[in-house]
Amino acid sequence: MSPQTPPRRPSVAVFDFGGVLIDWNPRHLYRTLISDPAEMEDFLTQVTTRAWHEPQDHGGDPAAATRALQALHPGKEELIAAFYGRFDEMCAHAFAPMAELVDRLHDAGTPLYVLSNAPNLLDPWLRGPAHTRHPFIGHFRDYVVSGLVGCSKPDAAIYELVCRTGGFQPEDAVFIDDVIANVDGARAVGMNAIHHQSAEGTIAELRAMGLPA
Repeated sequence: MSPQTPPRRPSVAVFDFGGVLIDWNPRHLYRTLISDPAEMEDFLTQVTTRAWHEPQDHGGDPAAATRALQALHPGKEELIAAFYGRFDEMCAHAFAPMAELVDRLHDAGTPLYVLSNAPNLLDPWLRGPAHTRHPFIGHFRDYVVSGLVGCSKPDAAIYELVCRTGGFQPEDAVFIDDVIANVDGARAVGMNAIHHQSAEGTIAELRAMGLPA
């Protein structure tokens, strides 16, 4: 079957993590560490920049990245260490309608997987502590985290990896992500895919595909 004509009735659901299931946001942590909002924003935009932390999503070492950044910003060592040392606190808030969706799919027997561009430390958290903080995370059969596996969305290799991990074919799955480039990457390998913009919209699209959302 060609990537352009996937079936309308997938049986497996693959979810992105941050922005879809969890409101990943460094501010959830740094509001507790920096009392002045303007100072906090300055730290997040000028010190722990996107250009600094994104390489860890693609296989970079969080510990080495932390040490390198600390060397550039004397006096801010503890604040910088918290970015990865207390990463789980950035993941404290689940999107309730999406958690309820995962519960429904799990209760109906739908195989569920997570596919996330994130630093390698997310993987052990998903497999253990996250189940206490967010019980619905325990419904997923497996997790593929880019920083651990050495490839990332939207490269074809990571979609193929999650399919091998779950033992299903691309056309058997629907992938849900809030980044359109990642959605396009999934479609290019033959997966059904949904550009997540709201829980209501995603649920409606899953139901249209025949899934028990």
